[in-house]
Amino acid sequence: MSTSPAAVLAVDVGNSKTDLALIGADGKLLAAVRGPSASHQAVGMEPAMTRLIDLAAAASARAGLDPSARPLARVGVFCVAGADFPEDIRQLQSRLTGTGLVETVVVENDTAAVLRAGSPVAWGVALVSGAGMNCSGLAPDGRRVRFAAVGEISGDWGGGRSVGMAALGAAVRGRDLRGPHTSLETLVPAFFGLKTPDAVTRAIYWERIPEDRVRELAPLAFEASRAGDAVAGAIIDRLADEVVAMAGAAIRRLRLQRVPVHVALGGGMFRSRDPRLLARIESGVHAIAPGATVRPIDGPPVLGSALIGLDSLGAPVEAAGQARAMLTAESIVPV
Repeated sequence: MSTSPAAVLAVDVGNSKTDLALIGADGKLLAAVRGPSASHQAVGMEPAMTRLIDLAAAASARAGLDPSARPLARVGVFCVAGADFPEDIRQLQSRLTGTGLVETVVVENDTAAVLRAGSPVAWGVALVSGAGMNCSGLAPDGRRVRFAAVGEISGDWGGGRSVGMAALGAAVRGRDLRGPHTSLETLVPAFFGLKTPDAVTRAIYWERIPEDRVRELAPLAFEASRAGDAVAGAIIDRLADEVVAMAGAAIRRLRLQRVPVHVALGGGMFRSRDPRLLARIESGVHAIAPGATVRPIDGPPVLGSALIGLDSLGAPVEAAGQARAMLTAESIVPV
């Protein structure tokens, strides 16, 4: 049995970073840290476990606790990008239990953290658009809906990789006259210190630039769109339409069209709160569920992991309020 003052070890694992927080039974934040991705899909299971253990040790040290004392908390809630199928969850559950970090391990997809952080009633629809895109929904009666969300093989488009690749493609096609001219013809190569879109294509082809870096181009599409570039605007519109398609499917499958459902948006694509993107998403969702509330989450997704943990321990409402007040984006320290 844990004697640590931490009741919850809250973790949000994304494709590009991992946030981890230690929370007291009263919702007080003891420490919150950020490190590299601990996604088993991105880095492999063994490195993922090592990174989580190292981050937990760093958080313990910041909280003034003994990093070697196990368990560190009563419950650990691990919301993981890549926990897409039951097999993923079983493997993660087994490996995380084996670390001894916590007494009880809870593994969820990362959409669960966004939903709990973004919905005041703890049910609704959550959509994450980060490196990729995923969505899940939870009805008031406990019915759930999920998507495979493993990329093109499950019919997905959206997230930083898709938007970045679309920006590169538009730049290349504009330059070689297969498509309309766009400011991306200049912005994309300049981002990599090159002169032409074709030079970017060649650098990726010859592996001088890792292909994964195309997701870094996504902000350029937003920048060009806000400056009035029609080609970039069409890319942002496509992202919005994909969000609506996923969220709308979840709403319809859960039969929530006629209730005031909360649609929580999380991930890097929503961080800038781009007006064009959000307006088109809201309009599309309202065409399906007129009473829906659609908004990006205010706090970091790891807050949702913390709230799930507090819920599981039967913590009072005041504890959730304390966690919301203390566990903010500013409270997370890179390590």
